[in-house]
Amino acid sequence: MVEAVKRHGRVCQAGLHRRSSAMCREMAEFVRGGGLGKVTGVRTFHIQNEWPKGIGNPPDSEPPAGFDWEAWMGPAPKVPYNRNRGLYQFRWFFDYSGGQITNNGIHYLDLIHWALGQNAPLTMTAMGGKFAVEDNREVPDTMEALWHYPGNTLVTYTQFNANGAGAAAKPCEIEFRGTKGTLYMRSNGWEVVPESITQNEFPRRDPTQRRLEHGWRTGEAPMIEPKKSSGPADTTDHARNFLDCVKSRATCNSDIETARRGTTTTLIANIAMQTKSHLEWDAKTEQFTNNPAANKFLRYDYRAPLKSPA
Repeated sequence: MVEAVKRHGRVCQAGLHRRSSAMCREMAEFVRGGGLGKVTGVRTFHIQNEWPKGIGNPPDSEPPAGFDWEAWMGPAPKVPYNRNRGLYQFRWFFDYSGGQITNNGIHYLDLIHWALGQNAPLTMTAMGGKFAVEDNREVPDTMEALWHYPGNTLVTYTQFNANGAGAAAKPCEIEFRGTKGTLYMRSNGWEVVPESITQNEFPRRDPTQRRLEHGWRTGEAPMIEPKKSSGPADTTDHARNFLDCVKSRATCNSDIETARRGTTTTLIANIAMQTKSHLEWDAKTEQFTNNPAANKFLRYDYRAPLKSPA
């Protein structure tokens, strides 16, 4: 798709709509500009309790009248029709999707890339599986993915679909932890909570003089001010940007090259989970450098008579 857009001079907007939100742009510029100090950790979450029934467990059946199941399967393996492999629920099957990390997680990872000024990790690992939900999904209901980015930032994606308790100090989808403060990002706004910083060294603990360690944070004070922002992050502005770019031929806010870099980040985390490995990634060659066997997962064969254009 990237090559086709370039070759034919097309205008293409990917569906990562937060790229067209003024509120999200302000957040990304704040973080990237050093507003939190050095960001060493970012956590993002997909949390909702779907236990016990999840998407259900319907039996295989004949497809509805007028529904072209053969065309719907496309290049994926031929399997019997199942209602859950149809509209929307197809996201829960590896033949057509990467699960929630590629469904919701990509929206958060793209925003994290924007805020960090990065487009690819150096290494990654992941664990997960279908642990509790009693439906016919193939993708995990519980997952933890970890990426190490240039500049030494660890990014995690946490998925809990069998428990709904919040995972951060404040409700959020993304949490940026910097040396000067923490930013909590929600779908309609963000908030910065400053850290109290001490210039004192952490003392050597001495069991005979414990009073020395009790005052090591004396004089601590925040280095940044609290900050809040709110605003929409829906698809209206994204559609407007696309239409404007059709007229102007400018590059869209979520251009295909930027979007596929974020998508790749989620897909290679799935490969790390499936191969139970810690993988090193070369973003230029788009290959794993420490596990040749994992590179086999970077593409798949199309079901005949369809052929991959790549």
